[in-house]
Parts: sequence; C-alpha cells; structure tokens
Amino acid sequence: MAEETLRRIGLYFDDLNKIRVLDPEASQKTTSLKEECKEYEIKITDFEKVVDGFLQISDAVSSEVEKEKLKAIGSRNLLKSITKQREAQQQQLQALIIEKKLQLERLKVQHDSLRKEEMEQNELIEQFLLQK
Repeated sequence: MAEETLRRIGLYFDDLNKIRVLDPEASQKTTSLKEECKEYEIKITDFEKVVDGFLQISDAVSSEVEKEKLKAIGSRNLLKSITKQREAQQQQLQALIIEKKLQLERLKVQHDSLRKEEMEQNELIEQFLLQK
C-alpha cells in the first residue's frame, strides 16, 4: 500500500530498492532507446563511410571514363585526318598516273615518228648505196 501511495505522488523503488522519481519502466525504455540511438548512430557512421568510399570510387571511375572518352575522341580525329590524308594522297597518285599515261602516249607517238624517220633514212641510205 505504501508503494501505491508513493506511485501516486510520483516516487518509485528500483531494483536496488532506491527511491526514484522516474517510473522504472519509463527509465528502462529510456535506457533502451538511448542504446538503440547509439547503435543507429554507429550504423549511420558506417553508412557514411561506405557512401564516402563509393563516392571516391565513383569519382575515380568518372575520371577514368573522361580520360578514355578524350582518348577516343583524339583517336577518332586522328583517324579522320589520316583518312583525309590518304584520300589526298590517292588523288595525287591518280593525277600522277594520268600525267604518266599522257607522257607515255607522247613518247609512243615520238617513238613511232622516230621509227618512221629511221626507216626513211635507211631507205635513203640504201638508195644512195645502190646508186653508187
């Protein structure tokens, strides 16, 4: 009965039979909540560490991707310039081929002309030798 009276006025006995102002059940829940908060804080701290690690890895990967992207763009530009150089070189070679073909035609005509002249001179020589 005395315990009931003390409870009504807000005084309680704990496990060690000491008088407390706070209800033992509320005290136990408060202690339990405090421990859960500490565990939650530890988990949050661990989570922050994991997130920081992930962000660092993500930044590193992002940096590597950017480097590779720039390399790919450089390679593509180099390939385009090489292609243009080859096209220009091919056009130069085709122009040279056409020039050499024209030169060959001129030389053939000149050769034919020289053969005719040689034949005419040989005939003249033969006629001259026959006349003597």
